[in-house]
Amino acid sequence: MTSDDANALLKVDGTRLVRPDGTEVVLRGVGLGGWMNMENFITGYPATESQMRRALRRVLGEEGYQRFFDRFYTAFFGPDDAALLASLGLNSVRIPFNYHHFEDDERPFELKEEGFARLDAAVRACSDHGLYSILDLHAVPGAQNQHWHSDNPTHWAHFWTHPHFQDRAVHLWEALADRYKDNPWVAGYNPLNEPGDVSGTGIAPFYERVERAIRAVDPHHVLYFDGNRYGTDFSAFDEPLPNCVYTTHDYALPGFVDGGPYPGESRGQYVDSDRLEQTFLQRTEYMRRTGTPIWIGEFGPVYTGDPDRDAQRYQVLRDQLDIYREHGASWSLWTYKDIGLQGLVSAAPDSPYLRRIEAFLAKKARLGADSWGSVDTGIRHLMEPVEKLFAEEFPDFEPYPWNKQRWIQGLLRHVMLAEPLVDDFAACFRGVTPEQAEELADSFRVDRCVRREPLLEILGATG
Repeated sequence: MTSDDANALLKVDGTRLVRPDGTEVVLRGVGLGGWMNMENFITGYPATESQMRRALRRVLGEEGYQRFFDRFYTAFFGPDDAALLASLGLNSVRIPFNYHHFEDDERPFELKEEGFARLDAAVRACSDHGLYSILDLHAVPGAQNQHWHSDNPTHWAHFWTHPHFQDRAVHLWEALADRYKDNPWVAGYNPLNEPGDVSGTGIAPFYERVERAIRAVDPHHVLYFDGNRYGTDFSAFDEPLPNCVYTTHDYALPGFVDGGPYPGESRGQYVDSDRLEQTFLQRTEYMRRTGTPIWIGEFGPVYTGDPDRDAQRYQVLRDQLDIYREHGASWSLWTYKDIGLQGLVSAAPDSPYLRRIEAFLAKKARLGADSWGSVDTGIRHLMEPVEKLFAEEFPDFEPYPWNKQRWIQGLLRHVMLAEPLVDDFAACFRGVTPEQAEELADSFRVDRCVRREPLLEILGATG
């Protein structure tokens, strides 16, 4: 261990994260979405990761499937990616992962070494370039929230009502904590991404349980606890647990795919820089009241390809970063790499992968089947009658987590229309040989990606 390593381990000191010598560290980094936890808008498939994987295994065959994903893991993130992030002056990477990398549903509690080895490689790539890693369990057995990013094929978060699922998550965290307890470049553990506990009664007891379990193995690393309702609601918590950070997610309305002008009106609300700060202050009230550090675990606009609209979205990002700087908040921008929606770098439009799925992506966009990256313009004739029916028949219906319009869109667009599209996506890969599958995965190598230069410039200015 070098002297830098010995002085790297972070801990909570009041409102600050500090190293052993007392030096304050403000985490500035990115999320590694789409890698060990895949998401449909990041790599282009419809519906959920598990549905996509089953379909690709059918058309590629076992060898082609394995060679595609083995190559994808090394192409999507490795030492060259960490070097790029470090060159921007960033100091951290939040690494989301799906429990499927560590455990099969058919064999619960039997942990798989290959998942740990894959995570080891990312943590090592980061630490070799002076980057902290935050380990983020993004998808748990039973799903902790209602949407696709927890690999949930329904709109029910069964994690909160099945103790068996919680037992498996705690068991995994005990193993992760044991593996990384002596690694000072792991900035800490994020036990559950964007929980959606409808009752609000299960989240605090689970956090207390997982905190005890981790501390029994690793008493030193910081824990990062997301608020309920996808990191925005902290009403379930009383006093903060020791050496813990409570983290909010801070997506801005004008940064959504259907967001309006900035400054201007989005989803019925006028948003300018003052409103961005008001929202930030509301979402961080618990941290400021309890005197604990602030970490924005996710935020970031969706880019549209329209120069004028994207210029406004870059301004949203600048204003948010100014707010975080003013309030001493750490942050992790979502997301590092994708196919062109949010990433710092993206697979090139003429890459083998994007050429192969180009027609499919157009169909998915036309049907509005991507909850994060598309709009419903092409299917308003389907949406409007349903929305009208619910307004008339169920005027008081307010489903969790947002409202009935978002609920209807989630079910119709992301479930009903997205599920049959899984086979359409898989058909794009029919006839692909194992060698060709590897070449497709190489489309995500950073040296073959295109750079979103304005975004890189903005982030570089924060270093």
